[in-house]
Amino acid sequence: MAREQSNSLVGRAHELGVLKGLDGSLILRGPAGVGKSALLDALATDARANNARVLRAAGVQAETDFAYAGLHQLLHPLLGQASEMEPAHRATLTAVLGGIPERAPSVMALGVAVLDLLSVAGARTPLLLIVDDGQWFDVPSVRVCAFVARRLDDLPIRVVVAVRDTDPSGFDDAGFNELAVAPLSPEDAAELLDNRYPGLSADTRRQTLEYADGIPLALVELPGNGPGADPGTLSLPRRLEKVFADRIRALPDAERRELLLMALDGAGRQQAHGPHYIPEMTTAAQAAGLLLDAEPAFRHPLVASAVVQTASPNERRAAHAVLAGLYAADLERRAAHRAAAAVDPDPEIAGELERAARSAVRRGGATTAVQWLTRAAELHPRPKERARLLADAAYVAGQAGLLERAEILVAAADQAGGRVSSPDAVLTAAYIALYRHGDVAMHGVVAGVVRARHAELDDVMLTRLVNLLLALSLFAGDPAAWMITDEVTEKVQDRLPPTTLLCRDAWSDVVRRGAGLTDRLREAVTDFAEPWDLMRLGVAAFWVDTLADFRPYLRRTAERERDSGAASSLMTILQLVMFDDIAAGRWDEAVRVGEQGLALTEEHGYDLFGHQFRVFLGIVAAQRGDSARAAELQAVVDAWARPRRVGFLIQFAEEIGLLAALSSGDYETAWTYAIGITSPGTFPPYVQHSSRTLLDLVEAALHTGRDGIARTHVIAAKREGFAEVSPRLALLVAGAEAMTDPSQAAFAAAAELPGGLDFPFERARIRLAEGAWLRRQKMISEARVALNDAAETFERLGAHRWAERARRELGSGSHSGKPDHQQLTTQERLIAELAATGLSNKQIGAQLFLSPRTVGAHLYRIFPKLGITSRAALRDALDD
Repeated sequence: MAREQSNSLVGRAHELGVLKGLDGSLILRGPAGVGKSALLDALATDARANNARVLRAAGVQAETDFAYAGLHQLLHPLLGQASEMEPAHRATLTAVLGGIPERAPSVMALGVAVLDLLSVAGARTPLLLIVDDGQWFDVPSVRVCAFVARRLDDLPIRVVVAVRDTDPSGFDDAGFNELAVAPLSPEDAAELLDNRYPGLSADTRRQTLEYADGIPLALVELPGNGPGADPGTLSLPRRLEKVFADRIRALPDAERRELLLMALDGAGRQQAHGPHYIPEMTTAAQAAGLLLDAEPAFRHPLVASAVVQTASPNERRAAHAVLAGLYAADLERRAAHRAAAAVDPDPEIAGELERAARSAVRRGGATTAVQWLTRAAELHPRPKERARLLADAAYVAGQAGLLERAEILVAAADQAGGRVSSPDAVLTAAYIALYRHGDVAMHGVVAGVVRARHAELDDVMLTRLVNLLLALSLFAGDPAAWMITDEVTEKVQDRLPPTTLLCRDAWSDVVRRGAGLTDRLREAVTDFAEPWDLMRLGVAAFWVDTLADFRPYLRRTAERERDSGAASSLMTILQLVMFDDIAAGRWDEAVRVGEQGLALTEEHGYDLFGHQFRVFLGIVAAQRGDSARAAELQAVVDAWARPRRVGFLIQFAEEIGLLAALSSGDYETAWTYAIGITSPGTFPPYVQHSSRTLLDLVEAALHTGRDGIARTHVIAAKREGFAEVSPRLALLVAGAEAMTDPSQAAFAAAAELPGGLDFPFERARIRLAEGAWLRRQKMISEARVALNDAAETFERLGAHRWAERARRELGSGSHSGKPDHQQLTTQERLIAELAATGLSNKQIGAQLFLSPRTVGAHLYRIFPKLGITSRAALRDALDD
C-alpha cells in the first residue's frame, strides 16, 4: 500500500545501509507504523538513481482471496516483454496472469516461467522487486515469489519484502534473510517529533513521545488528535485506528461511502491492470490526512482497516453490491462481492460463486476455492445442491492438503444430500462444527433446511433445528443472521414449544423482548426433561439475570453429568454455574469452576467452549483489576474469535477491555471500548452487550467530561424499559440515573431496589459513586457509610483497585470505623436482633406485622449503621 515519503529518515542509517548494500533477498520485519514503507521508498529512490528498474506490489486485505493477485501486481509492468520468453514458459505465465488456465500449474512450473520473464527484463537493466505488507499477499503468489527469490544468485535482481511482526505471513518460511525494523530510539523519536511539530507544548511533546513508543506513524499522527488512551490498556495500532476512525466519522456521508468502496476494493494495490474503483470525491478525506495527496490511495493500511471497522454491516453489504457491478467482466471479483453482499439464499449467486471457485482452482487458488464453494453451499436453497457444493469443497480441500477441513466438509456434504440430507445429520454436523471449531457458517444451511422442509418435519425435529438456529445466531452475533432466524421462527412458531420462543426472545433482543421473561422462566424451570432443556433455559436466565433461580438445578445436574461422563453437557452446565458465581460475587469459586471447565475443553477438543471459559475468566480478572491477566485472555479470545466471526465472544472480549480500563481508572480507553460495543443513546436489536454495559458507558462518559452523552444514554435506557427486563438492568439504570442526576433520593432508590444485593459488584460501584458525591456535598458522615460499604464489598470480591479507590475517597484519620449502635431506632434494633437469630424477612414480618419488603428496607439501613454488609455479621455487631 502506498505511503507518503519523508524527505529524510531519522534514525535509520543502519537499515538504509543494509538495504543499499543488499545482494539477493531480504525481509523487513517490524510493527505497524514503524517505517517499513518509508525504508522501501528510500530504497526504491536509490535504486532508480543507480539505473535499476523498480517493480512494486502491496498486499491488501481485500485481495488475499484472489490467487496470484499479488504476482499480477508485481509483474504487470513486464508483461509487454513476454514475447521474448520461451514459448512454453510464456504460455504458463499468460494463462495464470492473463486468463484462466485449463489446470493449475505447479509452483515450480510457474516459478520457472517467472524466472524466465525476470531474466529477460534483467538482461537490460538491474531489477528491484519490492513487496509491501507481505502478510496480506495471497498464498499462491507467496509460494512463487519464495521459489524465485531462492534462485537469483546469478541474476542482477534483488527482492525485498516488508511484513508486520504481529501477523503470520507466507514469507515466514521462505528462507529469506531478515532485517528487524525496531522503533526509534528516544533521541531519534524526539528529533522526528520536533522536526514535524516544532511548536508542541512540553506536556503534549512528553505525552506523545511516551505513547508513541518510538513508532514514527504515531509520532506523526497522535499530536493532531491527542494521544488518548493509556498505552498499557489499548494497543498502539488500535489507538492509531481510533485516531483515523475519529477523522472518518467526521467526513460527509458521501465521502465515507467512497472510502468504504476503496477499502473493500483493495485500494492501494498497483492498479495499472483491469478495472478498479475510482472515487468521485475525496477532498475532505485528503484534507483530513487519510489519503495520499498524489493519488486516491490510503496513507496506511490502518486507515483502510478503520474505514471498514467504522462501517455498519448494511453499509458494507451495500458497498460490496456496488463493487460487484464494477467487476462485470471479472468473474472472481464479481462473484466474491455479490456473495459478500448477499443476506438470503440465492441460487444465481451460488452458481456464480461456484464458477469463480473453479476459476480459482485452475489458477492455483485452492484455499480460496474451498471458501467460495462453502459459501456457495450456504447461499443455495436446495439441499441436494448444497450437498454437491460441499462435496466439491471437500475434494478441493483434500487435494490441497487441507485434510482437517476436508474431513469436516465431507461430513457436512454427507449430511446435506441423499440419505445424507436428513435433518438429523445436518443437526449433528452443525453442532459438532460449532462446538469444536466455532463454526457459525452452518446457519444458512440450517435455515435452508427449515425453510424448505418444515412441512415434512415432525414437531420434535423442527424444534431441534430451530433451537440450533438460535444457538448459531447467538454465537455469530450477527444481526443479519438473527433476522433470518426470526423470519424462519415466525413462519413455524405455531408448532414450537413455549420454551423455544422464550429462548428466542431472551437470546436475541432482550431489551425489546425481555419484559415478562422472568415470570415465563420461573414457570419453565420446573418443566424440563433433559439437560439440554436446562442449558437453553439457563442461557435465557443469564440474559435476564435470574440464574439464581436455577442454582440448585444447575449444581445437581453438574454432578450428574460429571458422574455420567457427558463432557459436552458438563461444559455447558459449568459455564452457567460460572455465570451465576460471577454475578453473585463468588469470584474465587467462579475462577475455580472456569479453570476446571477449561481443562475439560482442552481434554476433549472443544475450542468454542474453551474460549468461552477464557472470556469469563477474563471478565473476573478485569473486574479485579488484574490488567495483565485480563489483557492476555482478551487477546487470546479475540485472535481466535474474530477470524471465525464468533461475535458473541468478540463482544465479550471487548467487555474485558472495557472493565479492565474502568478498574485501572483509564476512562478514555474505557470510553473507546464502550462506544465500540454500542453508540451512546442506542441499544440496537440483537446487540445484547449494549444493555449489559449501560453502567460502564455512563461511568466512562462522566469521567471523561461527556456528561450530556451519559444522560442521553440513561434516558434511552429508561425509554426502552430496562427496569422491566431484569433485576440487574433495573439496578444499572437506577444507578446510572443517580450518577447522571445525583441526589440522596436517587441513590437511595437505587440502593433499595429489590434484588440489588444479588449483584454486589454493580451495587458497590453505585455506592462508591454515591459516597464520592456525598463527600463533595460535605455530607461526611453519610459519605463514610456509603464508602465503607463499597470498600468492604470490593475487598471481599478481591476487586482491590476498586477498594483502593473507595479508601482514597474516605480519606484518613477522622473516622474510627466503629459501628454506631445508638443510631438504630427501636424498631430497627428489634429487626436486627430477630435477623441475627436466623429468621427470614418473611418470618420477621409475620412477627412484627410488616411486609417482607419493608423488613428488607429496614435491614438495608441497619447494615451501614452497624458497619457491616451481611446478616452473618449481625450478631457480632450487636454484641459489640
